Amino acid sequence: HLRRTNTPIGRDGKLAKPRQLHNTHWGLVCPAETPEGQACGLVKNLSLMCYVSVGSPADPLVEFMINRGMEVVEEYEPTRYPHATKVFVNGSWVGVHPDPRQLVNAVLDTRRKSYVQFEVSLVRDIRDREFKIFSDAGRVMRPVFTVQQEDDYETGINKGQLVLTKELVNRIAQEQAEPPADPADKIGWEGLIRSGAVEYLDAEEEETAMICMTPEDLEIYREQKQDEINLTEEEKRAKQEAEKREQEEERNKRLKTKVNPTTHMYTHCEIHPSMILGICASIIPFPDHNQV
Repeated sequence: HLRRTNTPIGRDGKLAKPRQLHNTHWGLVCPAETPEGQACGLVKNLSLMCYVSVGSPADPLVEFMINRGMEVVEEYEPTRYPHATKVFVNGSWVGVHPDPRQLVNAVLDTRRKSYVQFEVSLVRDIRDREFKIFSDAGRVMRPVFTVQQEDDYETGINKGQLVLTKELVNRIAQEQAEPPADPADKIGWEGLIRSGAVEYLDAEEEETAMICMTPEDLEIYREQKQDEINLTEEEKRAKQEAEKREQEEERNKRLKTKVNPTTHMYTHCEIHPSMILGICASIIPFPDHNQV
């Protein structure tokens, strides 16, 4: 019962909207587990990987941003920086910054390196010229794999690949088989967060992210992007025809949604699509199939 949520609306209300599933519930609220009758859609259950933030102090973050060129709101002169980006921390306007991309990258880097709490949420709204940071309690969040945004020559991870490497996966598998004598040497889930391979997003930050459904889709997308650069028009057509023939031959093959070629870049990848379900719904066998 600790993962159950209750919407404070009268059970005899005639409005259907509060009871319906919203697309921002993806990965946070189970789409299937809700009671029948009057409480339908008002009593919900959290998804398997959903986490509720406990909150952390925001003052160190404000200090960090001031050291990175943020001008505090008391000293701000609109005529000097008319197009500056406003910086909000937990809803309070704390300052402005003339170069938001540099500031966002700096704060994001500190979170990925675990200098600040993993549950701090960073939302950059380019249109409204706002950068919002949330570190308060009570936000629902979920973990996703991070995707490398630039080629990293230190780690050897290329742009568009998962930050989670096979070496990390092998080390975790080895740990489960033979736990290390010193608990400090253990990687575990916390190690994945510390290494930046896994990141927690809340509903607001998720709107600024581009999330791929599976690591296989991410690989297909990378191949498509490479083909666009390397292949000629004739070679592209030949490859498309070969894929069509393969589909016709394998009629029973599961159909997957085609990767959108117009996508600029993926920022994250789902751990597994089944993580949208709650505890009870996830024990149903073959939930993605029709009923017999």
